[in-house]
Amino acid sequence: MTGPALDELVDQLSQKLDELREHGRSQQRGGDRIRGRGAGAKDKLTTVLYLRKLGTRDLIAQLFGVNGSTITRAVHQIQPLLADHGYTVRPSTARFRTPTDVTAFLTNSNPTEIKSAC
Repeated sequence: MTGPALDELVDQLSQKLDELREHGRSQQRGGDRIRGRGAGAKDKLTTVLYLRKLGTRDLIAQLFGVNGSTITRAVHQIQPLLADHGYTVRPSTARFRTPTDVTAFLTNSNPTEIKSAC
């Protein structure tokens, strides 16, 4: 997938994802928010890496400094939105188990050899 196509997809899905999160959080707390929007923890984009099967949930969580359950929650929220828009994330041929594996791959790879995600 090209950079502009990815940007367009992110723009399309961001608003819907925000609406789903706000609705779920409103139901969870039983009403309107007490603090201002954006005052809580920030999610990080990990879903595509996980869906491409580049690494385990624990590895991706470790690399991005989040909890493994954050990865699971993000996948469960994003995957249906991608499907609704006709996007399927294909698994990669690269597999990483440790941060050292990722570092070794990045050190020895040539950026021009990276294949598109879609």
